[in-house]
Amino acid sequence: MQKFASESIPFFGIKRLQSNTDLVGTLQMEWRDANLLDVISLQQALQGATVVVHTAALVSFKSKDAEELYKVNVEGTRNVVNTCLELGIPRIIHISSVAALGRQKGASEINEDHKWVDSKLNSEYAESKYLAELEVFRGQEEGLAIDIINPSVILSQANWDRSSAQLFKYVWKNKPFYTEGSINYVDVRDVVDMILLVLKNNPSGERCIANADSMPLKELLTIIAARLAKKAPWIRVPGQLLSVAAHIESLRAWITGSEPLVTPQSARSANEKFYYNNQKAIQSLGMQFRSLEDTLEWCCKYYLEKGTINNRN
Repeated sequence: MQKFASESIPFFGIKRLQSNTDLVGTLQMEWRDANLLDVISLQQALQGATVVVHTAALVSFKSKDAEELYKVNVEGTRNVVNTCLELGIPRIIHISSVAALGRQKGASEINEDHKWVDSKLNSEYAESKYLAELEVFRGQEEGLAIDIINPSVILSQANWDRSSAQLFKYVWKNKPFYTEGSINYVDVRDVVDMILLVLKNNPSGERCIANADSMPLKELLTIIAARLAKKAPWIRVPGQLLSVAAHIESLRAWITGSEPLVTPQSARSANEKFYYNNQKAIQSLGMQFRSLEDTLEWCCKYYLEKGTINNRN
């Protein structure tokens, strides 16, 4: 949002009534309250818009959240698309996920043309994002101009108890375990830059992957540990052991009512190695992704200096 303001692009944000807006900081902007599942509130909130950048989504890899994932990610996107059509808003930029491209055995490199195939490597979250994209493509068939951006794991200055920021918390807590899988990552600032590039171009009607690079998870955790002056994870967890642990965790969580530390869905993909090809963004949009060194310096400095992790065990 700050980038939009710095480039004098007029905009307003839509949030739920009780949403926390601390990450916006001191930026003065217009907020309108609405709920993705309340069509009337969406119609009121989107009055006057000429382009909708749809970023709202639920991220979860817990089976118990499957129904909520469908409601928020699929029905919510359907409501946004329908509202755009009803109000005559001509364009939507949908922020999806590389998860929506699907994963399957034997496909080590994935691009925007990858076809979804049902697979145990695809989580319920991934399926919900794929189905959400189908709603956007359906909107295109009905007259909407569309673009879809598919970010990988977003590294950012954020609440470290949520989403991918938990990577930093994991290292800070001196957790010993790691898996042999790879991680694809992108700086949140690059995602914003990509949204602006897409906005300034004519609608493509297509997907575009936002991914800086891929590397072994162990290597990324080790680099983060060095920047936070912590010990890097040192115990490798084989895939079969992780799968057993996930099922035990699910049982424990069901009995105690607590959250599982690892789920069968996350365990299935933890040792897989995939690379999401970013050449379309580089060649078609002229994207220049930040280096991992730049990203981690920016993130870790924030966590250390802003009190996010200071004075915590």
